[in-house]
Amino acid sequence: MNIGEAVKLRILELCSQYNITLNKLSTICGITQSTLNNIVSGRNNSTTVSTIKKICDGLELTIVDFFTSPLFEDLEQEIK
Repeated sequence: MNIGEAVKLRILELCSQYNITLNKLSTICGITQSTLNNIVSGRNNSTTVSTIKKICDGLELTIVDFFTSPLFEDLEQEIK
């Protein structure tokens, strides 16, 4: 799995954990729904740290909390 896929799955995991929709997440985080949809659909595989920080702020998580998930443990090497 690459970092883009892991971020996508983590966002979906957090929505499930907090029992919210992507639309609700976009509202509480101040991110457009189209941005989240692009991340989750795989059209955007290079989510910025700034976007992840907004998600964390909206959910009252730290960046460390976001990345503390088994999804990020065995990522493929991106440099080839």
